[in-house]
Amino acid sequence: MSEFTSSTQVLIVGGGKMGEAILSGLLASQQQPAAVLTAENFLVADPGQERRDYLQQTYGVRCVAQAQQAEAADVVILAVKPQVMMDVLAGMREQPAFAGGAAGPLFISIAAGMATNRLEAALPQDARVVRTMPNTPLMVAKGAVAVCPGSLVGPADVETVRSLFACLGLACVVDESQMDAICAISGSGPAYVAHLVEVLRDAGVEQGLNAQLAQDMALQMVYGTAALMLETGQSPEATRISVCSPGGTTLAALDAMQEAGFDQVIFKGVDAAVKRGEELGKL
Repeated sequence: MSEFTSSTQVLIVGGGKMGEAILSGLLASQQQPAAVLTAENFLVADPGQERRDYLQQTYGVRCVAQAQQAEAADVVILAVKPQVMMDVLAGMREQPAFAGGAAGPLFISIAAGMATNRLEAALPQDARVVRTMPNTPLMVAKGAVAVCPGSLVGPADVETVRSLFACLGLACVVDESQMDAICAISGSGPAYVAHLVEVLRDAGVEQGLNAQLAQDMALQMVYGTAALMLETGQSPEATRISVCSPGGTTLAALDAMQEAGFDQVIFKGVDAAVKRGEELGKL
């Protein structure tokens, strides 16, 4: 598949948080190739009636209970949890709509830990698979998405997926050996940042600030610091040093954080996420 058109059919298997994030992001994007896609280009498969009703009412897309109900698709986005992926693919394997080869759909997986060779083995013979690791900020076109090809996709397929997710933020093609680490950094990363804002808010309350004021200031600080580094190209190290005056409050705070094991906590968290990704890939 080399390009998206107004007739391209996209099936999203799994209408949960990430499935919705991808759907809403693509529908909102005015950047090519997503700009040609409207609600009529999408079909979402999700077993929950309440979830289907919500997606249909919110985004105007068609919904079905099972992927097997899809008559045809050019692109299939596999947005289900790793724990249920094999069962979902088993139900799709014998359906004519999901035949492998160049005439069949291009499969895009977002499942953490699920290697492309395992997905290929579970799908119809010669199925073309591209594995991705997105994150939730793609809902507002600020996502970070890693893309890696399976054994049967060509450069055009990889570029199709990369360019599609580039409409929703940063999209980079990587080697599959890097995917678990990327999942731990950017895939899970929004939760780390959100928790940092929570902790800063609560610390502000302890120091006498109103909770909403503390949260607003912390959130703007995170947003502004990221924008500063992205827009100026300034490194994290240089940004940190620029805020630290000798003998000042920032250095006092960083020294206390380091003494409490700040760096080690982050390293341990990332390592735990990588190991869990490896475990999920074996389910």
